[in-house]
Amino acid sequence: MFDLGFGELLMIALVALVVLGPERLPKAARFAGLWVRRARAQWYSVRSELERELAAEELKRNLDSVRSSATDFERQARSAVDDLDAGVRKADADARQGFRALRDDLAGERAAPDAPTPGEGAASGTPAVQEPSVTPAADGDADGRG
Repeated sequence: MFDLGFGELLMIALVALVVLGPERLPKAARFAGLWVRRARAQWYSVRSELERELAAEELKRNLDSVRSSATDFERQARSAVDDLDAGVRKADADARQGFRALRDDLAGERAAPDAPTPGEGAASGTPAVQEPSVTPAADGDADGRG
């Protein structure tokens, strides 16, 4: 702290012995020791307080960093869920549209007379193949969920 060597301390002790005398020197040494202990205790107290404040400040910075990372993750997760939801809704709409088109095609075939097309039936010598009957589902029941 003060960088005093042994020789310097010896010189200070000799000057104190000459100035104070042998009777008052022990009391002065105890008094000086008391003040040195108090100064050290105060220094350690201030030092530990500063370390606690720095640790609290670092903890606050870490907490803010984690909080911002969590917010970013939440934003990315919400975006991914929204994109997935939009994709599912589009796929659902496309499937419903496909089912409607299929139903309309089947309904149109059923309404047309069952006349053999050229190349089918008795003229070609092969028997006509009867397609299975398909009942179109209601509009809300096209996907099987009701």
